[in-house]
Amino acid sequence: MTFFSRFSLTLLALWSALAAASSDYHERLFLHPLPQSSLLASFNFRSNTSQQSFDNQHFRYFPRALGQILQHAHTKELHLRFTTGRWDAESWGPRPWNGSKEGGTGVELWAWIDASGDEEAFAKWITLTQSLSGLFCASLNFIDSTRTTRPVVSFEPAGDHPPTDGLHLLHGTLPGEVVCTENLTPFLKLLPCKGKAGVSTLFDGHKLFDAAWQSMSVDVRPLCPPEGECVVQIEQTVDMVLDIERSKRPRDNPIPRPVPNDQLVCDTSKPYNSDDTCYPLETTTEKGWSLSEVFGRKLNGVCPLTDSKDPNESTVCLRVPHDRGVFTSEGTLETKQADGFTRCFTLKASEPFDLVIPEQPVTSEVPLEEPILNAERTIVGHGAERGGMRIIFGNPSDTSDVDFIFFETLPWFLRPYIHTLRATITGRDGVRREIPVSEIVKETFYRPAIDRERGTQLELVMSVPAASIVTLTYDFEKAILRYTEYPPDANRGFNVAPAVIRILDSPHTRDTAQNAPVFIRSTSLLLPLPTPDFSMPYNVIILTSTVIALGFGTIFNILVRRVVSADEAAALGAQTLKARILGRLVAIRDKLGGKGTKVE
Repeated sequence: MTFFSRFSLTLLALWSALAAASSDYHERLFLHPLPQSSLLASFNFRSNTSQQSFDNQHFRYFPRALGQILQHAHTKELHLRFTTGRWDAESWGPRPWNGSKEGGTGVELWAWIDASGDEEAFAKWITLTQSLSGLFCASLNFIDSTRTTRPVVSFEPAGDHPPTDGLHLLHGTLPGEVVCTENLTPFLKLLPCKGKAGVSTLFDGHKLFDAAWQSMSVDVRPLCPPEGECVVQIEQTVDMVLDIERSKRPRDNPIPRPVPNDQLVCDTSKPYNSDDTCYPLETTTEKGWSLSEVFGRKLNGVCPLTDSKDPNESTVCLRVPHDRGVFTSEGTLETKQADGFTRCFTLKASEPFDLVIPEQPVTSEVPLEEPILNAERTIVGHGAERGGMRIIFGNPSDTSDVDFIFFETLPWFLRPYIHTLRATITGRDGVRREIPVSEIVKETFYRPAIDRERGTQLELVMSVPAASIVTLTYDFEKAILRYTEYPPDANRGFNVAPAVIRILDSPHTRDTAQNAPVFIRSTSLLLPLPTPDFSMPYNVIILTSTVIALGFGTIFNILVRRVVSADEAAALGAQTLKARILGRLVAIRDKLGGKGTKVE
């Protein structure tokens, strides 16, 4: 190797070291054991790029593929969600990140686009959805005008935007989208270390999509601090709730099998206890687990681009009582916080990390906070022509009311009757009574649907009194679609997007939420529509073909048939029979005589 080559490599190494030291990339893994042998794992990745570098397309930590899409579509702020499953608030408590990183079932997307008018904004919105569809291998290109809404008060910009009238907010959902590993792979490619180092090495499609609930989010927003230059921040989050016992099954034996009889722990004090009858005995110990058992692998060190100048930067945080025994790999620095339940670990840069919690008696548990609001949304009624929607809001607090915004989008073939909106309330006394809607609904934003052009948009600013349950109901009518508009699985039903609830002026449950508002999303719904008999087109085709064949055959027969008298027909028939007999005799003679062969 020449001197110039060695000098170039030395400069390159020094530049890489300085760049890594001055980087602005952070990643963290938050682990929180939940009741019923569940584990919440929250992965967070955040990086900042200066606004000038972003405008000049000097991408380093910001993924180039996504940055060029945002610039081409003039998108100033982007929020994308991939979610499957249902969050069990009764057993697991409040949602991670206060629900700000969670989306509705399927795919949810909303963005602020810089445009001079609504038509231009929608054209750029279509460009954005189609580009993101190819980037994330999702069906975002199916977000057309019928699945696009323009919320009024439900969403606010999370970034710092200059005062301008050119920003347009557009929101779209795909509740029927199936999230799978095809969406996880592009998600990992947006990370600086791309799943090769750091906490992203724990990602495994088999584990992630085997979870009871999981959500992937991508947030891009501009930030302009009072002192310093403006930056463009991208934050990627993956939250999942794993079943510990299910995740600990080895990869070579993925099928759950019953526990052998000699390993069953039975309550022998029961009178019906016998050799073939077992009542499970409640254990006072917590089952052990480790990262390598739950995720199938160890954490591969720290991403080299992580900012190492912050001494308080911890890669992994665990929320268990401080008296619980926890073992980690050698060289790990453990820091316990003052709340008595949270401990964080600072990892070595290039060594694998594993965290082990052995089986031990449970002396104390982490208290689960009570949700601010409980919400449930279902379709009621019977028949194929009409139905109704029922939304139940429960306020568990005994002292304070809950103010929130209720936002839902309905497909155009579901036609609500807003004049049928009714409200009932159940108070502390347990008595249910009907009240005027104006006592609960403070403001209403309603945009009616247009057939095959746009859906219905409904936003309600509401308030639920303390220790009360409020039920809203309204009727709707089901439209009849054209037979070409039905999907192949029409009898399954049509997906209705989840409702979005934004809590107003509520205390934040976590400092890690970065003062984000509290969001709650209901589950998606299935709407059965009047379904025609799809065998009828086949019957019509068969009947039409038969009629055409009969008519064409009759007319063609009349046109080509020659009408002659009986005597002429007999003569023609005799001549034809004679000619056939003579032709057959000639053929037999030629065959026997060997005509066509040359004999010398």
